[in-house]
Amino acid sequence: MPFLKGLAETGFVVGQNVAIDYRFSEGSESQLPQLAADLVGRQVAILVATSRPAAMAAKAATAHIPIVFTSGEDPVSIGLVASLNHPGGNATGVSLFTTELGPKRLGLLRELLPKPGLIAFVVDPNNASTPLQIKDMQAAAKTVGQPLLVLNAGNESEIDAAFATMTRQRVSAVLYGASTSFQVVSDRLIALAARQSIPALYEWREFVGAGGLMSYSTSVAESGLQIGIYAGQILKGAKPADLPVVQSSRFEFVINLKTAKALGLVIPPTLLARTDEVIE
Repeated sequence: MPFLKGLAETGFVVGQNVAIDYRFSEGSESQLPQLAADLVGRQVAILVATSRPAAMAAKAATAHIPIVFTSGEDPVSIGLVASLNHPGGNATGVSLFTTELGPKRLGLLRELLPKPGLIAFVVDPNNASTPLQIKDMQAAAKTVGQPLLVLNAGNESEIDAAFATMTRQRVSAVLYGASTSFQVVSDRLIALAARQSIPALYEWREFVGAGGLMSYSTSVAESGLQIGIYAGQILKGAKPADLPVVQSSRFEFVINLKTAKALGLVIPPTLLARTDEVIE
């Protein structure tokens, strides 16, 4: 686990000189404030938040306990830090590119499919960044003349309804917006896409490892390592205010060739040459 590796690089090993108390929201942002408050009540040494909603909940819960975060939205604009170089408060971490990558993923799908046809863009209506994601994706689709069908999938019934609509509309492929809730139901999303033979491009590599077709994202390993290092440095006495927010610089494009074969797809050599990992 990259986070644990980062901690180890600074001299901290779980079970020896540090303990981790995990909390999971199962993709439900509404649970995050209570989870953060609970950890603050336990007077933990550091709060580590691995998403923008979790980071915001942690920031609202305490102005004193150090926070190390990863955020897919600009941490300055959403109030997590005063600036990237000088965070200024009790929080620092890694700024990821997540919500901005939708147009890039759309381009990859268009390269894969000889005749793209109608592409579905599935989003989580409960995610605060969804309106911006839709706006950016619609603009990108309009620029290249790509028909786009936006569908909500914020719960189980909406997921079923979205796939039913995809079948009726005969979509050529599906693209997922950024949302931690999709990670929670990844097996279901992958199974439905396979059942209906719909090529799908997901946010994270884990989807492809579990049988999804493709993913494009920033490097989870890179960001996990960095927040582990920052957590260790803070445990040694560093202040978040003095640790610049790191901007992610590595991206991962992953393809599952077994899934492509099952869908009857031939991956263009030019696309295959740009992959960071091929799962066979």
